Amino acid sequence: MRVRSAETSGAPAEVMPEKVDEPVGGEKDVADRPWLVIVWNDPINLMTYVTYVFQKLFGYSRDRATKLMLDVHNRGRAVVSSGPRERAELDVFRLHEHGLWATMEKSE
Repeated sequence: MRVRSAETSGAPAEVMPEKVDEPVGGEKDVADRPWLVIVWNDPINLMTYVTYVFQKLFGYSRDRATKLMLDVHNRGRAVVSSGPRERAELDVFRLHEHGLWATMEKSE
């Protein structure tokens, strides 16, 4: 940044803008990555109930909701939705309201 001296021009000091280069690399890609909503296995909820909740909250078909429920049951977790942070927060909140253990994380 260059500053023009008030002593040489008789005017108040001015700040001259510098040229700023655009970010290089994947910085924009990092900001654009979606958030993932993950439902975790628990010993409380019945598999039929979990399937029902997935259908109700996300509008999934019975087959898709069943597949996700089986992932939760067999693998311990399943990604049930993804998108902007605000939407992921809402999905986690709604899953909690239905008694499911859910978290969110930034996708890789």
